[in-house]
This record gives sequence, C-alpha cells and structure tokens, in this order.
Amino acid sequence: MTHWAVLLAAIATSMAGQTLLKAGAGAADFLTQLFDWRTIGGLALYGGAAMLYIVALRRIPMSVALPATAISYIAAALIGHYGFGEPLTPRHVAAIALIGGGVVLLAFS
Repeated sequence: MTHWAVLLAAIATSMAGQTLLKAGAGAADFLTQLFDWRTIGGLALYGGAAMLYIVALRRIPMSVALPATAISYIAAALIGHYGFGEPLTPRHVAAIALIGGGVVLLAFS
C-alpha cells in the first residue's frame, strides 16, 4: 500500500510541476520563461516526481503504474479549467470519465 501512496505522491508532484510550468508560460519570450522561478520550480518538481515514481516501480508493475499516471490527465483538465480558465466541454468530461474508468480498472485488477 505504501508504494501506491508514493505513486500518488509522484502524480501530485508532477501535476504541481506542470501547473508551475503553465503559470510561467505567460512570459514575454522563451528565455524569460526559462529563467522564471515558476519554470525552474516546475522542472525541480518534475525531477522529484521521477524519483518518487522510481520508488513506486519497486513494487508496482510498470504495466499498471504507468497507465495509473493517466489520472494526471484528469487533474490537468481540472487545473486548466479552474486555474487557467480553459474550456471544459461535455466532450472533455466524457473523455475524463473514460480515462478515470480505465485507471480504476487497472488499479483494482
């Protein structure tokens, strides 16, 4: 069970990094964005997420762990919508439901 918690922590850390990268994307040009504290923090969080994922892989088969990270697609859609005002259409909601169903099937198989 501990390895599942680590996998969830890896997913959450990765999503935090992704959110910071998106927040830093409003910079005037690429170089400014590259050295923005949000970009640097986002990249650091990605590195931390990779370390957590490695720990999770010690006990969870890759054929289950990697597809389980698809839950980040659900989180990304919700963060994009509520945090950045991106659209969340009925098609998005249907796709999110399918992804969530697939993750649940894999996690409990």
